[in-house]
Amino acid sequence: MDGLFDAPGQVSGGSLAGNDHSSAPLAVRMRPRDLAELVGQGHLRREGSPLHQLITGNRPMSVVLWGPPGTGKTTIASILSGQTGRDFVEVSAVSAGVKDVRKAVDEARGALVHQGRETVLFVDEVHRFSKAQQDALLPAVENRWVSLVAATTENPHFSVISPLLSRSLLVTLESLTAEDIGEVIDRAVADERGLAKEYELADDARDHLVRIAGGDARRALTCLEAAAGAAATQGTTVIDLATAETAVDKAAVRYDRNGDQHYDVVSAFIKSVRGSDADAAVHYLARMIAAGEDPRFIARRLVILASEDIGLADPHALQIAVAAAQAVQLIGMPEAQLNLAHATIALAVAPKSNAVTNAIFEALGDIKAGKIGPVPAHLRDAHYAGAKKIGHGKGYLYAHDQPFGVAEQQYAPDVVDGREYYRPTSLGAENAIKDRWERVRRLIRGAR
Repeated sequence: MDGLFDAPGQVSGGSLAGNDHSSAPLAVRMRPRDLAELVGQGHLRREGSPLHQLITGNRPMSVVLWGPPGTGKTTIASILSGQTGRDFVEVSAVSAGVKDVRKAVDEARGALVHQGRETVLFVDEVHRFSKAQQDALLPAVENRWVSLVAATTENPHFSVISPLLSRSLLVTLESLTAEDIGEVIDRAVADERGLAKEYELADDARDHLVRIAGGDARRALTCLEAAAGAAATQGTTVIDLATAETAVDKAAVRYDRNGDQHYDVVSAFIKSVRGSDADAAVHYLARMIAAGEDPRFIARRLVILASEDIGLADPHALQIAVAAAQAVQLIGMPEAQLNLAHATIALAVAPKSNAVTNAIFEALGDIKAGKIGPVPAHLRDAHYAGAKKIGHGKGYLYAHDQPFGVAEQQYAPDVVDGREYYRPTSLGAENAIKDRWERVRRLIRGAR
């Protein structure tokens, strides 16, 4: 299959040979040449980390790199090859078959046996390989004919066969932060391999590129290259916001994650959900997503809101919000935007009640005011020796032995006895709770 494999021995300085020429894409030209140039992934670059040992120790080993797009999986494979002086062979799981895999393994084995040259076999998107294709890699990994570097954006525990995973070191890559992406862009603007300081990047244009990159370094560099090309077409060396917007065909969202716009949009989002306007809530959600807001932050706000503004008016609201937060962690963006939208709409259309919020805040207010009386003697722990001699537990009524499962007795300390913190509304499911709670409260306090 023509073009499927790079010929052995074509790695130089950790970059893929033939791809570091001036006409190569900016993202390829700026690919880090060694571990020191790798941006982000601090947990992998520290001395003593498995990846650091693998590269600096020059020991043959197979690894599975798991992480979102643009986090450096291909780069790490290239560094591993270049810094250890091994040949680099790349196989695309999208187009390769079992025969192609075996051919790559046979060539690597031949280079090892006859010439003493070790090979890094890089399999991109290994999760797309069938079981038979992954099985074909096992002999090479087990006998160390190659150092396999398999990259995947999907959970390898589900997408990579167990025998292959057990013979490989699993390395998890994290999404790049906005600061990481900014560093990638700044380096590309200044580096001789990049724009070589021939262009001036305006601050607002830089911020826009960082936002639309979504933690993907490759996307950031691709957009930067397009913006530079647009500036050149206009006969200028200044990449301003308008040029960046035109180049990537995406308007900048006016949203500063650390400024007023951040707080204004988040406030409007929360108040729209609280006010039951699902349309407005989805609008503000979309603005946050488009601006690159941390989806975990959005999910946390929904979890809080589910109890603060809905409570028992819809007992399922908290479950939906928590499920959305878990989905954000499990799936990640951009797919998790569907889960956030699901939760946002569900919470917006749910009946509202702040009775839970009022209950805890009023109780905390009494505590802060010093209304903290002793626990009634009949409720105190009576399980240890001598407790009953001092009156602990005396007169306690076991609720399950009483009519309706409710005992008439004092539970609260004297100082707040009779206080009513939880006052259910008549909205949604809380209406049924309201009727029952009022009857139970009367039984407990002996009011008929």
